Amino acid sequence: MNVYLGKFKEGFIIEQLSLTVSLRGNREVKDNYQLFRLTGLMDAFSEPIFRKVLSKCIEDGPPHIVLDLSKIDFLDSSGLGVLVQLAKQAQTAAGTLQIVTNPRVTQTVKLVRLEKFLALQTDVETALGNVPKA
Repeated sequence: MNVYLGKFKEGFIIEQLSLTVSLRGNREVKDNYQLFRLTGLMDAFSEPIFRKVLSKCIEDGPPHIVLDLSKIDFLDSSGLGVLVQLAKQAQTAAGTLQIVTNPRVTQTVKLVRLEKFLALQTDVETALGNVPKA
């Protein structure tokens, strides 16, 4: 796992995340939320490090999380499991979890009937609009 402390841009702190060979992205931290933009595969290989990094980020705050999975190519049961764990962790921390999806991710989530629990959104702007104000 490599986390690179990034630069400050328009009120955001941006970090590049190199989670695994198959899962990469960045993290933007604003006053009341964290936005993660991810690309690649969310599978059994990437799940342990993804869970560890995001759990730590939720603990450190802010507890409102937006996961942009619109560029995720594959999501398996391990990836779904970690999304459920993160949603519960965010709720416990008095936060929320919004997930921006693509058709492949949406289909996988709906297959196991988790679409309402995981708060699926069609785009980042909609997800950010659902984040409670500070």
